[in-house]
Parts: sequence; C-alpha cells; structure tokens
Amino acid sequence: MIIEKYTLDIMGIPVEVVRKNIKNLHLAVYPPDGRVRVAAPLHMTEDAVRLAIITRISWVRKKQKAFKNQERQSRREMITGESHYFQGRRYRLKVVEINRPQTVKFLNNSTIELRVRPNSDRAKREAVLYEWYRKKLKEQIPAMISEWEPRIGVKVADWGVRKMKTRWGSCNTKARRIWLNLELAKKSLPCLEYVVVHEMLHLIERHHNDRYKSLMSALLPNWQTTRDELNRSPIGLL
Repeated sequence: MIIEKYTLDIMGIPVEVVRKNIKNLHLAVYPPDGRVRVAAPLHMTEDAVRLAIITRISWVRKKQKAFKNQERQSRREMITGESHYFQGRRYRLKVVEINRPQTVKFLNNSTIELRVRPNSDRAKREAVLYEWYRKKLKEQIPAMISEWEPRIGVKVADWGVRKMKTRWGSCNTKARRIWLNLELAKKSLPCLEYVVVHEMLHLIERHHNDRYKSLMSALLPNWQTTRDELNRSPIGLL
C-alpha cells in the first residue's frame, strides 16, 4: 500500500518517489518517455533516497537516452501502401472499400488487406485493424499460459488485453490476473512469450530483485536478449 507520494528533482531529472512498507529501494525508468520512479521503504530518509538515485544517475540517463532514440512509427493514416507490423514482421496495407462486412486478412506473405465500408475515416479503419489485432493476440495467449502454468507452478485466475502507454504487461497478484499490451500483437512470438512469463512470475515474486532475475534465467535463459529485442523494436505512436 502506498503511504506517501511526491517528486524530487535529482540533477535536473524529475523522479517520482513512492513510499511503501517494503524492505528495499526499487528504481525504474519507464518507456516511452523515460519517466523515473522510485519505490522507497518507509524507514529510508529523503537524503538516503536522494543518494541512492544519484549513485545510479548514469544508468538512469542511459535508459532515458535509449527510450528517446528508440524508433517510433509515425501516425498511421490507414491508407494503401503503409507499413504495419504483425508478429514481428512488416506488412504493406491494402485498403479496399466495399459494402460488405469489415474484415482483415492476409493477401500473401507481405500484404494485409483491410476491407472497410466506403467513406470510412481513419479512426474507423484503425478500429477495424486493432480489433483484428486483439482477436489474433487473444488466440495466442491461452496456450502460452497453459504451457507455463505447470512450469512456473502458478495458476492464472484471469487475463486480458488492453492498450497501455508505459508497460508491456502488468500483474495483479491479489486477483492473480495478468494484463497484456495490445501492441504485443505486432511483436514476435518470443517477445510475447517473454512478457507472459514475466508477468506470471510476479505471482511468485512481486519485485524485480535478484531472486526474480534468477527465476527468469532458469525459465527463459535468453530472456534478457528477448527483452532488448522488444525494447529496440518500433513502438506505436501513443
């Protein structure tokens, strides 16, 4: 439970500080804009929190620079010829206006056809495409969860897909529910699996501590490489 929340300025970088009843300090830098957040134990003084952040300020700036330089897709206008991604592959979009049910399908291994009603605007076309993304992603997730539940030794009570601005996934440990970012439909299957395992593992260990990293390495030996691939891949314009 959060007891106190405020912001510190550390060498020109705003840092959100959240005080909780925890044992250790946790520092994180979040995409897409490099927001910095610290979860600090109640027993730590503000000076101690400041010092802990200052000692890792080079790491913070490195992470912020990586997010700033990360490739981003420009706003998609949902017109023929645009590039769109699915499962880590790049496809060309072909838009067909027709008075029939709106659908999305593969024409071949390089083209996605988007069928929409005549005079549909960009927002309506995007809604059709993203509904297809959501459907495809939901087709993949159950099998992954079923595969990993016995391997991790946990049971997921519920899961869902939604748009997120700063996270690839999240886990509600009390409800035993995981959420996955809709943008993962655009990423490779190993990236999706990494996020699924990452969130499921929080049902055992809530924090990204040494125990958590050790468990991840035992389950997915190449998880750090996959994580870096995910963070380097183009992200949508949020």
